Amino acid sequence: MTTDPGIHIELKGLKKSFGPKTVLDGIDLKVRKGSSLVIIGGSGSGKSVMLKCLIGLLDPDGGQVIVDGRDTTHLKGAARDEVMRKFGMLFQGAALFDSLPVWENVAFGLIQGRGMGRAKARKIALEKLAAVGLGEQVANLFPAELSGGMQKRVGLARAIAASPEIILFDEPTTGLDPIMAAIIDELIVSTVKDVGATAISITHDMASARRIADEVAMIYHGKIIWHGPISEIDHSGNPYVEQFIHGSAKGPIQMDILKA
Repeated sequence: MTTDPGIHIELKGLKKSFGPKTVLDGIDLKVRKGSSLVIIGGSGSGKSVMLKCLIGLLDPDGGQVIVDGRDTTHLKGAARDEVMRKFGMLFQGAALFDSLPVWENVAFGLIQGRGMGRAKARKIALEKLAAVGLGEQVANLFPAELSGGMQKRVGLARAIAASPEIILFDEPTTGLDPIMAAIIDELIVSTVKDVGATAISITHDMASARRIADEVAMIYHGKIIWHGPISEIDHSGNPYVEQFIHGSAKGPIQMDILKA
């Protein structure tokens, strides 16, 4: 069990398989409090599975998830709910509820998860929408009336609604044009700093990773193969990292391509 108060989250030997396919094969990772860690890796490398094990959506087959020095790996019920209050999450594609107006999407966790009154929850929702650059006129619109970039902003507002200690970002710029992606990245950096949270993001977009990361870890074949400051990634000395960040077809990472 970690005793270092500077470590917010620690994954120790985390394993997860689906049938014969091993996705996580002993993940070891430490995340410092107040830092922004970006996990990179190819499609199907296990990034999302790792996040789901971290927040308890998936039960790992082995290893430990430690949050604030507490083993949370197999917590259930009220104990799990207590830990989950530390987390906020921006899902891939924003994952908004189509049937709810924007402000209720932002306030959903406050109303449903914490039993907060609707008037107070709406007030907080408007404050968080303002924090991501959306005015009150957006609050009563429905997600279908928003652009992709605006939906991401609403998702970010929902992620920070309860002022979480830890915020998870699942491919936050997927589907956005380069300019909007840069805007969302800047919002992520500023809002995480304002909330004072620890951030973990997963992405395969290196431009995005460079904008939001303090540290980067690369996952390959179910293991963390490199972890270091973003300032050192161009000089990692790791051929897998080198190939990934330069998007090269040649290198140790081989993609299975079916040829006619």
